[in-house]
Amino acid sequence: MFEYQFNMAETLAAAVILLLVGRWIKKKVYFFEKFFIPAPVIGGVIFSIFTLIGRNAKIFSFSFDGSLKDLLMIAFFTTIGFLASLKLLKKGGVQVFIFLCVASVLVIIQNLVGVSLAKFFGLNPLLGIAAGSVPLTGGHGTSGAFGPVLEAAGATGAMSVAIASATFGLVAGCMIGGPVAKRLMQRYSLVGHKEEEFLISEEDSKEVLKEEVTEDKLFHAIVYIVISMGIGGLLIPVAKKAGIVLPAYIGPMLVAAIIRNVVDTKDTELPLHTINIVGNISLQLFLAMALMSMKLWELAALAVPLIVILLVQTVIMALFAYFVTFRVMGKDYDAAVMASGHCGFGMGATPNAMANMESFTAVNGPSPTAFFVLPLVGALFIDFTNASLITIFINIFGK
Repeated sequence: MFEYQFNMAETLAAAVILLLVGRWIKKKVYFFEKFFIPAPVIGGVIFSIFTLIGRNAKIFSFSFDGSLKDLLMIAFFTTIGFLASLKLLKKGGVQVFIFLCVASVLVIIQNLVGVSLAKFFGLNPLLGIAAGSVPLTGGHGTSGAFGPVLEAAGATGAMSVAIASATFGLVAGCMIGGPVAKRLMQRYSLVGHKEEEFLISEEDSKEVLKEEVTEDKLFHAIVYIVISMGIGGLLIPVAKKAGIVLPAYIGPMLVAAIIRNVVDTKDTELPLHTINIVGNISLQLFLAMALMSMKLWELAALAVPLIVILLVQTVIMALFAYFVTFRVMGKDYDAAVMASGHCGFGMGATPNAMANMESFTAVNGPSPTAFFVLPLVGALFIDFTNASLITIFINIFGK
């Protein structure tokens, strides 16, 4: 059997090619566009299927240099830290904080359900976390980051489980969001808003300040990111000595959040839009690398338990949005729209949430409040709280 070890440059080149292939396929296939399947996921999964066939046929196998992948992962989550602004959270009002609490409760439930069902099937409980909030509330980015952490803690196949679960969640979240909101409207005789009732402008609903990307801003953005990564990296061995297992990116993300909130108290501004661009590019390349090296053959023995866990998680998401999200957020039309959106990012990602809400409001009337609250939580704050809660679960069930 032919075996080949990709070095760092070759691994990066392969990831870029797969990213381009994924983008091309996404434009050509309506299904991928409709459910917002990320381009690196498309290209990476296709390649991992290709390597699965080669391995099973004993024709070829590949291995990749993972050092650059780890660097890109840490860089992406560091940029997430720069978005965790307490000032912005306060500006968003009480509803933003309440919805963040609601979403955080779902994170805990998803992990408890995953761990419980994994134990029921006689599996490592950490695999339940790999089918819990890691892929569902977290998405592919969090899956790629925590997959190796869970595997290092003894959960064989956690990476493949997390990526497969995240892909399932993207589709499932879009499928249940509309029906949940429609049922709420019928059950409580809700009436949608009219256009003239808009209370929040589109400009106000944008959580990241847009600025022109220049060489100077790009340089400063990279300086902030690299410094946060360097200082934050020092926290990991300190925590390890204290008996706490932290993913490599938690320290840099915390440092970035501290820098953001310190800067918020000054007259200066961070190049947030540029930082966000660097983070998005890092995420796409990281995902392509993570997925092209995914070991799909490890999913074979977990197929039935994984399907059961994901179906249960889908039902729980629908029930949670219907009975909890809707009621806590006010039991009105805006709350119904937010319930629909919560299904989207609670199972998949923020773009799925926006798609759910846009489809629903296009027929029933606008909901500016929902379009303001949900993106703030889904795009800025939930990744921060989710990562923290996942880390707690790993330390509890990984021992």
